[in-house]
Amino acid sequence: MLSGQGQGDRVAASGGKGKFGFIQPRQLLWRVSDAARQYRQQHTLTPTAALGRRGEDLAHRFLQQSGFTVICRNYRTTSGDAEIDIVARDKGILVFVEVKSRASTEFGAPDRAIDPEKQKKIIRAARSYVARAGANWNEVRFDTISIVFTTPPSIVHHQDVFFGGRAI
Repeated sequence: MLSGQGQGDRVAASGGKGKFGFIQPRQLLWRVSDAARQYRQQHTLTPTAALGRRGEDLAHRFLQQSGFTVICRNYRTTSGDAEIDIVARDKGILVFVEVKSRASTEFGAPDRAIDPEKQKKIIRAARSYVARAGANWNEVRFDTISIVFTTPPSIVHHQDVFFGGRAI
């Protein structure tokens, strides 16, 4: 189970509309490019993998709109045994984000699928990234974003989930 849940959690219902209820040109461009990518992925990926990629797209946009700077997506270790969905920067903190998506909450919240083994893999990938980037391990944080594809999609952002209450 993840520690630190409840601290800095943010929930959004992603309607994607601007201040006056209109879609902003930048958001329209994102939606068109995401729709084209999702169409291609529906024909090349399994339905589960396509749903996960769609969730990563939504999480990426959510983080950008929340003021994060997304550095990279789908970072893999050189051995390929561990992956981080999104690496971002939130002010002075390097943030490693695990995105979990589900079509419904029938089997529980998406982030409950992060077991201790998955957590170890994420931390191993984060250590690899920090070493390669020359970053400071004391200035990292681990977040999760849970997406349930309701209408509109439900997005829940849990901050600092692995080490409860502090950057490591």
